[in-house]
Amino acid sequence: MSEIIDYTRDLKELAALAALPNAVEDVLERALESLKNLIPYDLAAVLELVGEELKVRVARGALADKRVRRHRFTLKRFPTVRRALETRQPIALLDDHHSEEGDPYDAVLDLPDGHSCMVVPLFAGERCLGAITFDRRECQPYTDDVLELAGVYAQIVALAMICAEQAALLRRFGANLKEQTRLLVEDAGLHEACAWLQNSRSPVMQRLVRVAQQVARTDTAVLILGETGCGKEVLAQALHSWSPRNNEAFVKLNCSAIPENLVESELFGHTRGAFSGARSARPGRFLTANGGTLFLDEIGDMPLAAQSRLLRVLQEGVFEPVGSDTSVRVDVRVLAATHVDLHQAVRQGAFREDLYYRLAVFPLTIPPLRERREDVVPIAEQALATLTRRTGRGPWSLSGAARAALERRPWPGNVRQLVNSLERATILTPSGRLDTELLAEDRPGLSPTTPDPAADGPLLALDEVQRRHICRVLRHTDGKVYGQDGAAVLLGLKPTTLQSRMKKLKIDRQQLLP
Repeated sequence: MSEIIDYTRDLKELAALAALPNAVEDVLERALESLKNLIPYDLAAVLELVGEELKVRVARGALADKRVRRHRFTLKRFPTVRRALETRQPIALLDDHHSEEGDPYDAVLDLPDGHSCMVVPLFAGERCLGAITFDRRECQPYTDDVLELAGVYAQIVALAMICAEQAALLRRFGANLKEQTRLLVEDAGLHEACAWLQNSRSPVMQRLVRVAQQVARTDTAVLILGETGCGKEVLAQALHSWSPRNNEAFVKLNCSAIPENLVESELFGHTRGAFSGARSARPGRFLTANGGTLFLDEIGDMPLAAQSRLLRVLQEGVFEPVGSDTSVRVDVRVLAATHVDLHQAVRQGAFREDLYYRLAVFPLTIPPLRERREDVVPIAEQALATLTRRTGRGPWSLSGAARAALERRPWPGNVRQLVNSLERATILTPSGRLDTELLAEDRPGLSPTTPDPAADGPLLALDEVQRRHICRVLRHTDGKVYGQDGAAVLLGLKPTTLQSRMKKLKIDRQQLLP
């Protein structure tokens, strides 16, 4: 009776442990240890089924050494083991089995002929997970009662393995969802930007949009070309929005903004400890974009090593995370963009020719803003409306003179330069109409190309340069030092520091006033 109570207690403890997904190794160890009181053995091992191969995951007993724990064998060599898995029935191996097939551990153990041996299948639902094997030096077959009891324990072990697998899957999905959320937050506002394409008044852009909408309905790779700031990312977002994948993630990676040694980790993810600083596993952009679209901006700056791995994903849809030898299969549409001449990069050996042809199946070129001036004002008005919603300030409008001035400019920085110019103007004006003066590129203190008036003059000592500049700022503020519009704020100094410097340089404010 006491033995029955002990076995019942063991079963309850194992069942409780099996429900803890992080304790799977403890469950396997405890299960084999508990079975030692019921099933005599010199070696008990839990083997996991991987394809057509069984490999040892946990081993206990006097014969459980390092060689056993690293052992694996194929089902093809042991038909009786295969039959146990297919029928889901425990099988005690007899002399006939050993003489015809040998023992699964012959390669690592020297067991006597006719020794006790048993195979107990592990399964859950329709899935076969592996098996538990028992070996004993004595030549006494395991009885039917022992086989049945081992089958009960095997179901608890199978439950623990399934719980652990599902928990790992949930953790991966959780990390994947977290990464998608982070990237989608970064992409907020791109849907508004897509309206700039569809509402374009330019005939050349209207033709581009029509062609883009056609290719968007396919899974064809698209290479987006154009000058910096012309809207390549906006077109990529539009291609995703017009595609059957529009309910899935749109993920982007700027290849020029990632350090060379981290590009592969960003693309393909990494395992914990894969490199210094990898404290936890992280899904890469490909896994995050699974089922959706991955946009690789500035693809011309991608390192050659990463190009080779990218080519494999495009060809086979398979990759290995950094630090892992397990292949991951994904379904991702790749869009790429660049402002550099990839033909020249191929000739110089900086870009793989086979990757270029794989990406450039359907190239789309966005014309610069100077070639579609009829779009300048609509883009500007859309940008002002977006700024109003984003900042809670405004609203703003453009004067007739400002519209004409914006249309005349060459805009070498394209749409990005236009939007930056408008944002500067809205900072200086809380709301209302923006005129040409506010949108001027040569406003004092704003233009990085403002010429230095002393550039062609004589070389001066540093104190004299400081003295002249402070005097100029004091004249601009009518001698005012303190306050938001005072000289100290414009110079980026504390008022007391400015006064000390004025005293040192012998600057008299009164002499500067008209």
